[in-house]
Order: sequence, then structure tokens, then C-alpha cells
Amino acid sequence: MKRLAILSILIATVGGFSSCSRDITVTGNIQGQPSIYPDYCDVTVPENIAPLNFSYTGEEDCALQVDGRTIFPQRGREFIFRRSQWRRWMTGDAVSMKILVRKDGKWMSYDPFEIKVSHERIDPYISYRLIPPGYQGWQVMGIYQRNLETYRQSPVIENRMTGGDCVNCHTYNQRDPGTMVFHARADFRGTFVIKDDAIEKLNTKTDSTISALVYPYWHPEGRYITFSTNATKQSFFNHGPDRIEVFDSASDVVVYDVEKHSLTWSPLTKSTEMFETFPSFSPDGKWLYFCSSKAVDNMPYNYDQAHYGIYRIAFNAADGTFGDSLECIYDAAAEDKSASFPRISPDGRWLAFTRHRCGNFSIWHQDADIWMIDLESGESRPAEAMNSDEVDSYHDWSGDSRWMVFSSRRDDGLYTRLYISHIDENGHESKPFMLPQKNPKDYYKDLMFSYNIPEFMTGKVGMSMHRISTCMRKDPGTQVTVSR
Repeated sequence: MKRLAILSILIATVGGFSSCSRDITVTGNIQGQPSIYPDYCDVTVPENIAPLNFSYTGEEDCALQVDGRTIFPQRGREFIFRRSQWRRWMTGDAVSMKILVRKDGKWMSYDPFEIKVSHERIDPYISYRLIPPGYQGWQVMGIYQRNLETYRQSPVIENRMTGGDCVNCHTYNQRDPGTMVFHARADFRGTFVIKDDAIEKLNTKTDSTISALVYPYWHPEGRYITFSTNATKQSFFNHGPDRIEVFDSASDVVVYDVEKHSLTWSPLTKSTEMFETFPSFSPDGKWLYFCSSKAVDNMPYNYDQAHYGIYRIAFNAADGTFGDSLECIYDAAAEDKSASFPRISPDGRWLAFTRHRCGNFSIWHQDADIWMIDLESGESRPAEAMNSDEVDSYHDWSGDSRWMVFSSRRDDGLYTRLYISHIDENGHESKPFMLPQKNPKDYYKDLMFSYNIPEFMTGKVGMSMHRISTCMRKDPGTQVTVSR
């Protein structure tokens, strides 16, 4: 009997949380919501998200009431939910939770909070880099993929496989994990295109372009990828909220033809009088969007005079040609501001971008916020529910245009974490929730890496890390040509 009792306790603990049959008598109320980490009070989540485990951050003994049931923390003040229980909760429209705390031997109740449930399911995977928060170099980094329905993370490529190269700027064509591009720098430099279960290494510096290819974005038909080419440097500050400024002294936007291995461009995307960068195609493939500023001399001393607006030019995928005029979508310079990372929702209705004081590399700007443009009316506005007092920057849309993942330093001002927000049919965003982890308090406290470039995916990358790294190390690469 003693062994059976011990076994029952172990099963309850392994199951995710324990509950007590004794009643708790609540003798009073504490006005306001409790302090929990991560802050999941009144967030909206997709029904297929992994359980949002959290900790009560106060010092008192605590318990949690959900649907009339009292739950005690599994360890410390951390509430870890069984996946089966969480899935049952996710079948409803909301889960009401109430934190109870014991003060002077009496149980008190905070005001209840809700986790609202959307039955618009989120793409099952995201991909991102994990990088140390350094400025000059890297030792350990990688591109990873995470199952949003569980906590399972696996590497796409880690730089330990290639002697410590920088791997960066990964992206997928319409969230398809089988159609991917990324760059590597240093000893095994090149651009790597994964398509139709094949991987190809490209040598992309030409005599006609500023640099090797940089920021990529796929055309929806899969034949073209647009890139920027940039002469990028960085400067450091010894005062003010921003530690560093990453700036371009020249930049252009080009289009790569996957079939012909060649580059092309328009004079309007490759001008010595302008800095062009951060390109992206519209979901229908008819427009090429990018950020552009008047060229600024004497950089970095005049870095704060660079103000990037959002422009677009028509693109004909049948023959790879461009329109003969630019259309200004957002004139940031008129507001003495700058815009970066234009990303259009797959339904074509909304353009999300990062707005900040100046320059183009918003991930180092504390004032950076996410903004929205209604492409039907042309009206722009801040995504207020998503923004914070810290950096809110790189972002990506889910396939149904109802979710957005973005990077933010709101947690501690130093490390970039990922947050997800629901976007309704009118473009209104919900309070974002931090990427859930099984033990979030310990996980984020111990994680000495920042998240970078989150992208939604419909599944896992099927190509093995060994095959990718072998190509990086041994393939001499195909030289990209210029078709103009």
C-alpha cells in the first residue's frame, strides 16, 4: 500500500500539476491582476498552441483556480499544465483563471484574468536564429525550427558544423519549409537555395553589384528571389538609449532568377542617388516593395539624416521586367521618421512595418515600433497593443493573415524574445503573448541567446543538417551572372 501511495504521488507530479481535495476558503479580494511570468493575462491564443505555463512572481504561497478547480504549483510557484487538459480548455472560447495567495494564514484572491481562445489555427512551426548578443563576431549560433504545438526545437543548421561561420537571413517561400534560402559568411561564404529537395550554393558578388546578396524575399511563384546589396558598417555610442547604429553607405535592390542564375534590376531600384533595401514581393507577385532613402554623404556622422520610406514598383514575373515608375506607400521622411521590414499579409490587405527615428536597422533602436498600413485606404497607424517601451521590430505574418510573430526586447531590454499577436479581420491586434516554453521562468532566465528573424512555417525543414553543412563546406558554388 505504501508503494502504491508513492506511485500515485509520482503519477500526479509527472502529469503536469497536482490538485488538492481540501477546500480553500477565500476570505478577501486583492484588486488588480496578479504578477505572473510570462504575462499571459488577457491574451488571445490559437487553439493549437502549446500550453502557456507560467509562474506567480510574488513571495506568498499560491494556488490557481480554473473552472472551479484548485490547482497547486508543481514546483515553486510555477504552474505547468498537462497537454491533455490544455487541449480541453482550448475547445472553448476562453479560459478564466484566478490566482490565490496566502497572506497571514488566510487565502486572498486576485481579480480573475482570461486567456481568450481563437479557433483560427496558427501555422504549426516557426523558424528563427539564436545568436549571442554580441556586436563584432560570433562563436555559437544557428537557425532553428520550433513546433508551436509543442515545445520541441530542432536545428536547421548550426555553425558548429562549418567551423563557426555566420548563418543568417533565412526565409521561406510562402512558409514552405521545402523552399528556403539563407546566407553564410566567413570561410564557407555563399547563398544557399533549397528547392525541390535540392540544395545549391551560389557565389553572388559581381562586378556590377555593391556586395554579395543580403536581405532576401521569395516571389510567390518560386522562380525569383529579391535581395538587397549593401555596404554596411556599424558605429557605437557612449551615451543615449541606443548602443549601436548599423548603417549603409550604399545599397540597392535586385532580383535573382533561380532558373537562369542571373541578376536583374530596374534603374529605380539601383540608383546612386538613393539607398534601397529590405525588399519584399506582394502576395500576388505583381509588386516589389522596398525601403528607400535619399543617399546621405559622410556616414556615419550624418546617420540621423537617413529616413527610409516604403515604395513599390510593378514587377512582371512572365519576363522578369519592372514598371517605369515608383509609388510611395509611406513617406516616413515627411514625419522625420524611418521605416523598415515591409511585410504584406497573405490576404493582401495589410502592410506591417517597423517605424523608428532614423536609419534602417531598427533592431538596435529602442524607439522602434510595429505599424500597420491599410492597403485599401492607405491609412497608417501604430499597432499599439503590440508595442512596448523597448525595441519591437522584425515581424512575420501567418498564412491566414490572423497571427503575427515579432521580436521584442521588452522582457529585460537586452535580449530579444518572440511574441505572437492575433490580428482580426479589421487589422486590430491583440495583446501579444511570449513564445511559450515548458518551464518559461528558468528557460528565459538561463537563455543567453537572442531570437532573430522569426518566420512562420507550414512544417519542418526536411533536409538534414549534415547534407546542408556538406554543401556549405565542399561545394565550390555557382557564380551568379548579370542579365542586363
